[in-house]
Amino acid sequence: MTLTRREVAAGLAVGLTAPYLIGRARAQGATIKIGMCAPVTGPAAESGGYAVKGAKLALEAVNKAGGVLGKQLELIVEDDQTTNPGIVLAFSKLAAQPDIVGFLGSIRSTQVHAMAPDVMKLGKPVMFGGTDPNLTKLGNPWLFRFRPNDSYSGRVIADYGVNTLGKKKWAVLHSTDAFGTAGGKALSEALNKLGAPPVLDQGYANQSQDFTPVVLAIKSSGADILGSYFTFENDLGIFARQLRQLGVTIPWVGSPSIVNITALKLAGPALYGTYGVADYAEESSEAAKAFGKLYRDAVKVAPDNQSSWPFDAVTVLAAAINKAGSTDPQKIREAILGIKKFPGAEGEYNFDDKGDGLHGYNIVKNDKGKIVFDKHIEFTD
Repeated sequence: MTLTRREVAAGLAVGLTAPYLIGRARAQGATIKIGMCAPVTGPAAESGGYAVKGAKLALEAVNKAGGVLGKQLELIVEDDQTTNPGIVLAFSKLAAQPDIVGFLGSIRSTQVHAMAPDVMKLGKPVMFGGTDPNLTKLGNPWLFRFRPNDSYSGRVIADYGVNTLGKKKWAVLHSTDAFGTAGGKALSEALNKLGAPPVLDQGYANQSQDFTPVVLAIKSSGADILGSYFTFENDLGIFARQLRQLGVTIPWVGSPSIVNITALKLAGPALYGTYGVADYAEESSEAAKAFGKLYRDAVKVAPDNQSSWPFDAVTVLAAAINKAGSTDPQKIREAILGIKKFPGAEGEYNFDDKGDGLHGYNIVKNDKGKIVFDKHIEFTD
C-alpha cells in the first residue's frame, strides 16, 4: 500500500462528503479513542510534554480534515512517570478501556520492553519510539516503531566519524539500560567492520550526578573521538558540562538525545560543535519542514524527535484505520504493515514485516546552539 499525502488527506476527509455522518457522531459524542503513555511526571516530564503536544497536533489535523471513519479522534493520556513500573500501570489503565483502538507507547526502549508482554496479551496496535533493535525481534506482532532503530544509528555514527571526520580511535559511552547497551553494541560492531575498534567501551548508570570518573576514563584512553548513547537528557547535560570542564575537546557524535531541546537547554555551550544522528531534522524534507512550521506556530519552540514521532504515529494510525475501513485490530495491523512511501515528519515510512517504519538517519551539527542539517544516510539492508 503506497499512501501519498493527497491520498491520506482524502482518506481522512471521508466525513466531509457525508456531513450527516459526522453530525450524527458528534451529536452522540461518538469518538475513536487512542491511548498514550507519556512521562507527565518524573525526570522526562519536560520531553513528555513535547510528545503529548506532537500527538495532539496530529489529532487536531486529522479531526479538522474530517476525522476517522466519520468520527472524531480522541486522545487519552496516562502518566508513565518515566519508570518501567509506571508505564506498565499506565498501559494497564488504558488497556482496560475496550473502546481504545490503538496506543502510543514510549520513546525509551527499556519502558517498551517492560510493557511488551501486556501488549502481546491485549492484541492491539502500539506505536512506539524506542530504538533498541531487539524490540521488533520479540515476535510481538503488535509493536510498530516510528523512529529508526539503533542498528541504523550505530552504522551512521560510525560511518560519519570514520569516513567524514577521519577518526579511528573511538571512546564509546552508553547507559547500561536496554537502549544504551543495544546502542553501544551496534556502534562498536559498526566500528569493528570499518577497522576502527573502540579503544574504550564505557557504561554509566542512568540518573548519575557525577561523571568525573567517566570523563577521566575517556581522557586517559587516548581516544580522538567520542560516540555516545544517552537515555536521559539531564544525564547528557551534566556529562557535557563536566567533559568540557575537565578539558576534553575531541569531536563528539551522539545518538538523537544530543540534539533534543531539553539537552540543548541543559548543556548550552558545552554541546557547541558536536554532531548527532537525528531521526527528525527540520530541513531534511518537505514533510519535516511542514511539521516544523506547524509545531513552532503552536508551541513557540523548535520541534525535535520527542514531538515528531508521536505526530507521525497518530497520523499513520489514522490513515491505516481509514484504509482498513474498520477498527478491528488485525485489519489495522495489516494496513500499517502495508504503508509504503508515506512522507512523515521523521522521514519516509516503509514498514517491513517486523514493524520498523524507518531505515536511515540524518546527520546534524550543533552550530552555536542551532541544529544544522548535513545529510541523510539511508540503508536498504
